[in-house]
Amino acid sequence: MCFFQAHPKYDFAYSVADPHTGDHKSQHESRDGDAVHGYYSLVQPDGSVRKVEYTADDHNGFNAVVHNSAPSIHPEPHHHHY
Repeated sequence: MCFFQAHPKYDFAYSVADPHTGDHKSQHESRDGDAVHGYYSLVQPDGSVRKVEYTADDHNGFNAVVHNSAPSIHPEPHHHHY
């Protein structure tokens, strides 16, 4: 019995930008055979942006690199009252 497996190949992306909730995120991923490459990003509650770039394959496994931008919302200074 012979089973044929197709060569997996795809490319997809999506993004969300909701000004009402402040939800901003995106993702892109592509696959060609056993090699996957992609990234995703999101705006965190402090206004910083986290971007994760990743790759995966049979030889190297899953690897990710995380980048964080500086916060755009600065915390209020805390004043002590004595």
